This record gives sequence, C-alpha cells and structure tokens, in this order.
Amino acid sequence: MRSEILYGIHPVVEAISACRRDIYEVYIEKGKTSQRVKRALALAESKKIPIVSVKPSALKSITGSEIHQGIGAKASGYAYAKLSEIDDNIQKGRSNGLILLLDNILDPQNLGALIRTALCVQVDGIIIPKDRSALPTPAVSKASAGALEHISLVRVVNMARTMKMLKEMGWWIVGMDSVSDQSIFSSDLTGSVAIVIGGEDKGIRPLVKNHCDFLMSIPQAGPISSLNAAVAGAIAMYEVFRQRLLLKEKMQSDR
Repeated sequence: MRSEILYGIHPVVEAISACRRDIYEVYIEKGKTSQRVKRALALAESKKIPIVSVKPSALKSITGSEIHQGIGAKASGYAYAKLSEIDDNIQKGRSNGLILLLDNILDPQNLGALIRTALCVQVDGIIIPKDRSALPTPAVSKASAGALEHISLVRVVNMARTMKMLKEMGWWIVGMDSVSDQSIFSSDLTGSVAIVIGGEDKGIRPLVKNHCDFLMSIPQAGPISSLNAAVAGAIAMYEVFRQRLLLKEKMQSDR
C-alpha cells in the first residue's frame, strides 16, 4: 500500500484522530518539548503508534520540508470518498445541503485553504477533477491545518457529467464568475447548492460553466480585478452559511 509522510502538528494530530489512515510511525525531533508536541505524542501513544526520535536534519530529510514543526508521521495514502457516499448521507437525512466543486484549482495552498473553510461550514463533500487539479498531498494537509483528514474529497473523471448527476439528484449548481451581473448577496442559497469555484488564472472552464444553473459574482471595489480562489470560495461558503442561519432563526421565531 502506498504511504506518505505527513508533517506539522495539525496534520499529524488530525490524521491520528480521524482514524481514516493507517499511521505506521510518528517522528519527533529530538529536544522538541512544546506542549503541542507532547499532546501529539500522548495521542500517538494512546493509539499504540511507534514513536521515533530523530535529529533535526533527519526530520527535515524525512518530511522533505523545513516547516515540519518538529513532528512527522508515516501514513497510508489519502483515501478518496465516493460520490455515492455523499448521496447516501443525503438520502439518510445527514446532508447539510452544500457541496463544493473545484475546477482547475492547481495551487496546493488554495486547495488546502478551501478545504479548511469547507470543514468549518460543514460541506457534504468536495469534488475535484482527475486532471487539472492539485491533489490531496501532505502539503495540502498542512495548508488545511489538518482539515483534509476529516473532509470527504471525491475525485471524478468528468466534472460536467458529475454536475449533470447532481442536478438529477436535486442540487442547484451555482458557478462563481467575476463578470456575472448577479450578486452573491442577492442570490437565494438556502436550498441544496453545489458551488463551483474556478482556477486561479482562468476561472471555471467554459464546458463546466455551461452546466451551471446560474452564475454569481462577489461585488468588488478598487483596482484589483478578481479575488484569490480560496478567498472567493470562503466568501461564497460563508454566504451560504449566513443565509441558512438567518433562515433557521426566522423559522424559530415564527413558531
């Protein structure tokens, strides 16, 4: 089975806590005695995971990174979820009515940031294409502060076909497009919504855009023409979150 090296406090701790990967060994830099490292080691010990103390130079070599925060872990590769698993949760009433589709997100930092926000607003899952996408690497887990270890990430061969399937399942497909005349703040996002976020340079591909039910933009002022993909995605997800909180509060006050 393929293995990889996770690094950083949050990725290691969350990978152990999530119990979705096999953790073969935890590496600790000699002399590291911070409280966060001690808590991580205590968690590893509670799971009976072997702990190996190594020199700083060795840990840098093992992890391939200088930002390892004194800890790493040898773990099984990331396991993708299946679209059918998300659908199953929906059918069983465990859906939060929000899916994220990422088209052409190539920057691992942006993917990690989007995953971190998505976990905060409890998305049902994130869908990425097989090609033209950053992958869930240890660098992405680090950028997500370990959120990758808890999120349902689905990888599909054909994004347009997947969007068609989602529509048949009752989802509205909403694309983020900076030139759209429809503001995100005037859009009704209280139903089952799948938000499409485009890549850093070219945005959503034309074929994918054509499969959206509608497009919306984030109002902007100033000389910068567009927002970073991770920032735009965060604003979109939290606008959905905000609208649903308001709807929930209204329903409670009407009782």
